Formats: sequence, C-alpha cells, structure tokens
Amino acid sequence: MAHDNREHPGDPEPAQAGTTTAQTTIDLTRRRTAQGLVVGGAAIAFGLMPALQPRAARAASEPVVETRHGRVRGFLAQGVYTFRGVRYGASTSAERRFRPPEPPTPWAGVVDASSYGFSAPQTNPLAAPGRTSPLADIMAASDGYRAAPAESEDCLFLNIWTAGLGVSRKRPVLVWLHGGGFTSGSASPLLYDGGNLVRRGDVVVVGINHRLNVFGYTHLEDLGGTEFAHSGNAGQLDIIQALAWVRDNIDRFGGDPRRVMIFGESGGGAKVSFLLGSPPAKGLFHRAVIESGPGLRMGERARASQVAEVLLGELGLSRSKLADIHKLSTTQILSAYFAAQAQVGAGGLGSGGFGPVLDAEVLPAHPFDPVASELSASIPIIIGWNRTEATVFSLGEPALFELNEAGLEQRVRTMYRDDAPAVLAAYRTAMPTATPSAIYFRVASEQMFGFNSILLAERKAALRKAPAYVYRFDWATPVMNGKLGSPHGVEMPFVFDNVDKAGSGLTGGGAAANRLAARVSAAWLAFAATGDPNTRRSGLPLWEPYSAERRSMMLFNDRSELALDPDQGIRETLAGIPG
Repeated sequence: MAHDNREHPGDPEPAQAGTTTAQTTIDLTRRRTAQGLVVGGAAIAFGLMPALQPRAARAASEPVVETRHGRVRGFLAQGVYTFRGVRYGASTSAERRFRPPEPPTPWAGVVDASSYGFSAPQTNPLAAPGRTSPLADIMAASDGYRAAPAESEDCLFLNIWTAGLGVSRKRPVLVWLHGGGFTSGSASPLLYDGGNLVRRGDVVVVGINHRLNVFGYTHLEDLGGTEFAHSGNAGQLDIIQALAWVRDNIDRFGGDPRRVMIFGESGGGAKVSFLLGSPPAKGLFHRAVIESGPGLRMGERARASQVAEVLLGELGLSRSKLADIHKLSTTQILSAYFAAQAQVGAGGLGSGGFGPVLDAEVLPAHPFDPVASELSASIPIIIGWNRTEATVFSLGEPALFELNEAGLEQRVRTMYRDDAPAVLAAYRTAMPTATPSAIYFRVASEQMFGFNSILLAERKAALRKAPAYVYRFDWATPVMNGKLGSPHGVEMPFVFDNVDKAGSGLTGGGAAANRLAARVSAAWLAFAATGDPNTRRSGLPLWEPYSAERRSMMLFNDRSELALDPDQGIRETLAGIPG
C-alpha cells in the first residue's frame, strides 16, 4: 500500500512527483512496476484525490509556479509555500546510467509537487529489512518520523520551502546536501524540513536527491573509455546540475540566485568540500557550511578503477562487455555493489571505495590537500564537528562505554600505533578527571572529524581571502540518559530549528534545546544572507574568523562561548603526527 507521508493537516494527498494530475495513475504504476516496486490500489486513489478537490480551495492552497521546464503545483501550510519532488534532471536509468545528468524534458500541463520524489537506490536486495545505521534508528525515535519514499534510479528531484513566490523579493537560498556518506540517505526526512528556517529567517530552503553508491560513484572511465566519462563523479554532477537549476529557477520561488549557501552534514559535508574544489560548480554558490564532514581528499583513480574491477567481477562482465551494464536491472547492480563493497572494505565516510574521484575536468585536485583550492578562495565557510561524534557509531559495541585503562590504551594504539602514548598523554592532561570511555570518545571523534576540520580551516585561512568560521558543538543530549554526549548528527536539529518533533530523537526537545536552536539557526541564516554568522538575533558572542594566530572557535552549548585554541595541547600533538 502506498505510504501517506503528509505531515500537515490539510496537505494534498501525495501523488508521485513528476506527473500531471491527469497522468498520475498511469505514470506511477508504470514507473514503479519497472523498478520492481509494490503498487497498491491506494496509490491510485491518492493520485486522483487532488482532481476531486473544489477548484477555489485548490487555487488558494496549491500555488503554481512556472519553471523553465514547466509548471509545478505545491501547497501552502502554516505560511510556507512547499514544493516537493520537483524534477531538476532527466531519469538516469537504463542508457543514462553512469553518465552525466541531463536537464528535464519540458512538460505540458501542471505537474503535482506535493510529494517527495524517489530516493536513490540504496537498499541491499539480499538483506533483511531494517534501518541502515544507529543514527537512523535514533532519528526514527523522533515524533513524526516518516518512512523514506520508494527508491528508483529516476531520483533527480529537489524540494523547496519558501515564504513567498515571484521575483519581486530575493531571499537568501540554503541548499541542503544530505548525509549518509556517498552511499545512502535522501532529502526527505522530517528532520530536513525547511519550514521552521523559512519562518525564522525569510529564506528559501532547498533539499536535493541525487545518485549514490554504485550509481553515483563508480569510476568506469579508465575501464570503459569516454562512454563512461565522469561516472565516478556522477552523483556530484547531479548536485551541480541541481545548483544550475537553482541558478535558473529559484527567483520564481522568491530566492536570490546570487546568494546561495550550500550546507551539509557528514557525507553532505564531504560533498560540500568537493564542490569547493570543482570547476563546474564555480559561481553556483556563494557560502558553504561543512558539518562533521571535512573532505580534505577525494579518491585516486587507480584505486577507484580497482574497485570498479571488483564490481564487474560480481556482475560477470568483462571490459569488452561493459556496455551491457545498461541492460541489467537495478536489483542486479545493487546486489553486486553490496558484494563488492564487502570485498574492498570501508572507505571514506563509509563509501567502501565507491566515492568521488579525481577528474581533470570535474575535480582536478584534492579540495584541501595539500592546500586549499584557489577555486573557492572567495567563498566564506563555516566548518565544525561535535565533541563526541563517535558515541553514535559505538552503540553496537557496549564495551566501549565501559572501558578500563587497559582497554583505552589498546583502542588508542589501534588508531595511532607508536604515537599512542603521546596522544593519550595529551588527552589525559586536557581531561584529568575523565573516564577511559570519555577519553576514548574524544580521541575517536577528533580522529574522524575534529582534527581534519581544523586542518581544513587552517588551509582555508592561509589563502587570506574569504574567512573560515570554526565551531565545536559541545551541547550534550539528554536522550538515552545522556549516554551519547554530543554525538554525530546532533547539530542538525539545531541548524534546521527542528529540535521538537522531527529532531526529538536526537535532542529530547524542550526549552533548553529550543533556546540553543534559535541561536544556532540564526547564525546559519545570517551566514546565508551575508557570509558572516554574526547577528544580534543569535544572542551569541562575537564569532571571529579562524586564523593561525588566534585559532578562534565557537563552542556551542547552553552557554556558548568563543574560545581561542581550546585544547591546544591536543591539537599540537595531533599536528605532530605524520598524516
């Protein structure tokens, strides 16, 4: 049965994005059946419901906007105009698989944009049903959690929230790149709903779906030639295509195409990092925020080709038969991908080797290694991490929450080998009363995210052009009796001002969380508008840009503060370890 994912009373019944009202039933059935997805009678009924509503009521609650490719109809809820599942690219299935995206084919009539578009394929066909990560489980505990839309290779859709329509007023635009590494996720979770940001800041919020994992990041060019040019960065090219769509269309939704901020968490932060070094993305955005996802380096071509060879082996394809990959089903390719991923091991941000790769046209050099790319020298950035990122990744290993000194030393030795004694000494000096587990979570969190965030900021600041603002999120969530501290992902509800309902699984909600959300979201909104996070509305102390001389860092907490080189001994110790 089709899933009713409305969250507002009076929302239009969902019809599949990318269809006109008259065509909804036929197109939804055909496209879902082609992907081997379940179609029920309820889906047909849902698709026809908008046509049965009184015309006057629909005109008032379902605004229509004309994009460069055709008209789309959204809905108005609590003062926010919302458009879901707006197509920004043509289908990437069959012969378009592994190739750069193309613009949508223009359409006649009005396309329904009340429901989220397809998510990228990401579910292992051979695995038992279930969520994909501990963070997803925590998010699922939120009030109002919504199951993800169906998956399809036809996934180039975006969602828009805005306070007003038309070109008379140009609002800052915030474009969200979701997390999940380069392997999973979508822009549809309630946590990413942009309504509260729009109401607080009079902005336009956009969320993007794009190709992931095997479909978005398999480097086949060196095996199959120009037919597969840029296949290793197809997912990133999708994002660039979406940003071009924003440039060409967002003014019709009340947005300013000259004030576009890209922001993302975890894998989304790494995607932002990539775009800061990508020539085709230049000029499409004007500020950038990297939350717990510093992408100093991307994949090397030789390694990416080896991973692609493993995939072809699982598919039973030789190089000479590589073109046959377009004839295979989504299920066949996904099954081979998960088998190949198990062989090649985990890569950056869980990509398992399927991630962005150096490319002479799309990514000519690593974005921030050994130096920051000059391409983005004029782009101000915010970058930061959460104090105990690692707790959420440790939920499957309860022993990590009860370490003794010997266990701590063994874990740190695994991470730092001969440098482990110096690392432990630095942390013990900085945290003299901490338990072994508390020290471990700080060590692991800064190894994964913290130190590379500082390196990225250092290299950005060294360009001495646009500023870098650094933060650490120290606020400790009360969920799970405080066991998590400040885990990976916890800043997102504060950034989106969604700590209640959608973000309650991460924050617990409540007055204290809402006060901090007001401050954090105000800083992000000010940065989107001006490139400077400082605003009287936030109530935060003055947030200085990062520099090698002062190393200013905003520490977000119930009482936030600007610190100068906090934990200097830890930073200097980690800086002295060869990378």
